[in-house]
Amino acid sequence: MKKPDSFPAQQQSQPGKEYKMVPEPEIIRKDYTGSNKLKGKTALITGGDSGIGRSVAVHFAREGANIAIAYYNETKDAEDTKKMILEEGQECLLLKGDLKKEAFCRNIVKKTITKFGSLNILVNNAAVQFPEKEIQKIDKKQILETFETNIFPFFYVSIEAMKHMKKGDTIINTTSVTAYRGSVHLLDYSSTKGSIVSFTRSASNMLAEKGIRVNGVAPGPIWTPLIPSSFDGKEVKKFGKDTPMGRAGQPSEVAPAYVFLASQDASYMTGQILHINGGEIVGG
Repeated sequence: MKKPDSFPAQQQSQPGKEYKMVPEPEIIRKDYTGSNKLKGKTALITGGDSGIGRSVAVHFAREGANIAIAYYNETKDAEDTKKMILEEGQECLLLKGDLKKEAFCRNIVKKTITKFGSLNILVNNAAVQFPEKEIQKIDKKQILETFETNIFPFFYVSIEAMKHMKKGDTIINTTSVTAYRGSVHLLDYSSTKGSIVSFTRSASNMLAEKGIRVNGVAPGPIWTPLIPSSFDGKEVKKFGKDTPMGRAGQPSEVAPAYVFLASQDASYMTGQILHINGGEIVGG
């Protein structure tokens, strides 16, 4: 798929309404060849129904892993992702529910173990964002929604996963470039992403003695359904153009970083963040 240089405004609907992404996000490169890096592994991915999560799921499947996907209510997207995973010759378990609820977070781990008998890779990825340029318009309801979705489940799911994960297993957390350079219109979102960086670094030290690695990925502007569902047409049209590479990235350009962190190729890495952001230089 040709990498998009821009995203025309007329392709953008109002946030929360139906929209069609043109071009469609590239989930996996046609020339991506799996090499059994994750053969026999089981991965649980939150927010794995679309966008980066979907791409990670398909890449993991091509590398030989079985996949459990937790998602909120986008059943059609989840079913499409499951079909992609089955086409890779791997099994897929769909888990619909609200990650803000601790009980659901516990249950997705339990159901993954029941289905596959193990949990080797946990990808904490689900997130929401509500753009707002004026701080006084960010109310308590929005703050709670953002934090309860974007960071609280990292604790809930990871705590339950620790009952089953063992030496050699790994946790990968999705943070964002906004954690490092901020965002004028995503104050609460970027704050949760900063929390994820600290969570990753602290958990990596806490779990090092158990031989469980904890790392993260900080994507820059990536062309996913979260973008046209969050921003107006003007913002979508210029999305990603301010990066040194002058464009947004595709999910297919991010997911291989998760494969690396999930595999033995990253056996001497923990507490680290990989920056896939089109060339923006950030610290940490």
